[in-house]
Amino acid sequence: MFVCICRNVTDGQIRQAMREHDLCSLREVREHLGVGSQCGRCAQCAKQVIAGELERQSQAERRRCVPIAVAA
Repeated sequence: MFVCICRNVTDGQIRQAMREHDLCSLREVREHLGVGSQCGRCAQCAKQVIAGELERQSQAERRRCVPIAVAA
């Protein structure tokens, strides 16, 4: 599914970038993929994708990442 229409970024691309580049925050994902850097409407959805991916990663893969809280 598309998360960021402005930058044409999908949830799969976010998850892949997190795994390949050890990203673990919206700031890092924004710097790498541009998510949330245009209109900002995708930020909440991107945070949910990031939180979900962090939950799926094992403790060993998390290294320096702390799961983020997502407001309901």
